[in-house]
Amino acid sequence: MEFLLDGLKALTWQQVVMYAVGIALIWLAIKKEYEPSLLLPMGFGAILVNLPLSGVLDQTLQGGIASNGIIEWLFHVGIEASEAMPILLFIGIGAMIDFGPLLSNPLMFLFGAGAQFGIFAAILLAAALGFSLQDAASIGIIGAADGPTSILVSQIMNSKYIGAIAVAAYSYMALVPIVQPFAIRLVTTSKERKIHMEYNPSSVSKSMRIAFPIVVTIIVGFVAPQSVALVGFLMFGNLIRECGVLGTMSDTAQNNLANLITLLLGITISFSMRAEQFVTVETLMIMAIGLFAFVMDTIGGVLLAKFMNLFLKKKINPMVGGAGISAFPMSSRVVQKMAMEEDPTNIILMHAAGANVSGQIASVIAGGMVINLVTKFLA
Repeated sequence: MEFLLDGLKALTWQQVVMYAVGIALIWLAIKKEYEPSLLLPMGFGAILVNLPLSGVLDQTLQGGIASNGIIEWLFHVGIEASEAMPILLFIGIGAMIDFGPLLSNPLMFLFGAGAQFGIFAAILLAAALGFSLQDAASIGIIGAADGPTSILVSQIMNSKYIGAIAVAAYSYMALVPIVQPFAIRLVTTSKERKIHMEYNPSSVSKSMRIAFPIVVTIIVGFVAPQSVALVGFLMFGNLIRECGVLGTMSDTAQNNLANLITLLLGITISFSMRAEQFVTVETLMIMAIGLFAFVMDTIGGVLLAKFMNLFLKKKINPMVGGAGISAFPMSSRVVQKMAMEEDPTNIILMHAAGANVSGQIASVIAGGMVINLVTKFLA
């Protein structure tokens, strides 16, 4: 009873708010099935780290020796000291991706780049609102629509808002089916959304599929060296998938490895969701800027497609450009659903998938470019 009273006395209203945040994330994961593999551990972790006198943060061993709790230890080892967990996750992500639709229609590469516009727009907005350059860069990467990249960049930039950035990134990734249709309809007409596109895929040989991750890694290593850890591990995972001699390893990367790292990453990032750090005006601003970044990403890709249509005989459905964000495969499915709502016979899924996987590559390159630019500017 005495321990209960001590705990209640130490409880703050900010911690109560974090319990509500944690429960909300768990509800979204279970009831709405929004990114459950991440939102559920993040939600439960948010509750754990905000329990008064919690042993998951500070553990007293026998003899009165103080030690890091399990979540704090995981954070220091897996994220702060080495950035290992978000980088290792890219092996699993790469093993899941089929670059075939992109390789058969290389034009879709452009939309991966165009749909990163929100990153730089958000960085400028965050800086204008008074965030430091490192924090503004970290917040802007929410627009990458890629949770591991957002976590990695904010950690390298030593941002004190890593928890809010992670929650914003994964929450908006989960809300792509709500955010993207709104953004796309803002800048397209019904006539544009009804545009049909022919899909005549060229044959993608096994040799090309194997060469692609190797070539991309080499090119990125010279063009954006700060991205090479992210892109390299993504492409290594894809090489495991495509080589044809590591089937068991590919399955392990796609399932066991990805699931384990995702689970640990979700609960570990809750270390940065402690009430005193999270319940602030800055957190609300980060959530708002993150939403702005996602909307501008989508609009940037759509406007690029509309611009290209000025010069193309065979028009591109502008919604395909909106699929150039990194939220794979959710974004391409959203675009296909919107196309069928306008015209049930309109199938643009493979074009959207090509743009979508291009966004996976472009988002990690953009993350490396931001790190490189900010580092050079502050040097």
